[in-house]
Amino acid sequence: MQEKGRKKNQEKRIILAFLREEAGILLWVVFFIGIFWLLCFLEDIPQDVTIYTLQLASFTGIAVLIVRFIRYRKHCKTLELLTKDPRDKIEAFPDPDTLSEKLYRQIIGQYERELRKEEQQMDDRYREMVEYYTMWTHQIKTPIAAMHLLLQEEETSVSKELQGELFQVEQYVQMALQYLRMERMNTDLVFEKQELDALIHQAVRKYAPLFIRRKIALQYEDVHCQILTDEKWLEFVLEQVLSNALKYTRKGKIKIYMDPQSPKTLVIEDTGIGIAPEDLPRVFERGYTGYNGRTDKRSTGIGLYLCRQIMDRLSHTIRIESEMGVGTRVYLGLDTVEL
Repeated sequence: MQEKGRKKNQEKRIILAFLREEAGILLWVVFFIGIFWLLCFLEDIPQDVTIYTLQLASFTGIAVLIVRFIRYRKHCKTLELLTKDPRDKIEAFPDPDTLSEKLYRQIIGQYERELRKEEQQMDDRYREMVEYYTMWTHQIKTPIAAMHLLLQEEETSVSKELQGELFQVEQYVQMALQYLRMERMNTDLVFEKQELDALIHQAVRKYAPLFIRRKIALQYEDVHCQILTDEKWLEFVLEQVLSNALKYTRKGKIKIYMDPQSPKTLVIEDTGIGIAPEDLPRVFERGYTGYNGRTDKRSTGIGLYLCRQIMDRLSHTIRIESEMGVGTRVYLGLDTVEL
């Protein structure tokens, strides 16, 4: 019913627009018909001849008007389809009827060629930037690995703290690379059936030193859940959520479990400082750090933004519940794609 009503309103809008555009011609036709009838009256031309002539002129005018409306309607339909995706569609434009339409089409074609050229230049610059930062990321891993080895030779409290800071450097480097790659994420997705436990184990193993160093307990048992996802990108989300949980949890524990109320929804819960109620609606905005970000100057406001963008493109969901001074629960909905 809604679709039928929409089409009816669309047809009505086209008819009204056509009548407005043709109003000048219609008024001139009515004016000349009036002049013709007046002349026939003044010259005493037989009434049947006058009426026949007027009928013939009216039928001819109506036929021409119907033909013009059919072409106008076809033009409007085509242009309306193009408004949904106007780029690279100059060849799909209706054939021009007048010189002005031909000139407009030439102007649009010129703008389209310039747009394609600028897009190609932007793609080239973006590709060069990604290649540079990718190379930079791989190169910087060498001195980071060397620093790890040097610090491992000294088992002191200072070396342990330095190892923790160095680990954060690695995370920020990886986050910068993922941020750049996200622009072309759709071409990098590989959906396969994955064991969720395997992804969780990888993320937990990566952050195991931080759990030990900060004396944060981990409560986790295998969830025995299979999902359809991209392993690399979902693992990045898991790591970011764990990183935030560890960052804002001074003591207590972090729990990882499946939500008993929602199928295939993974929950990562911490006993950290929590998130202020006024900050919760905005935690997924790019660059938004909120109250916690103002207390922790290292917060970038990028991690959760990346998580939301990635989860959306994976057809998954992410939401957060939190209470100040009690803790935070992050819900990762992984059931939006059917196996």
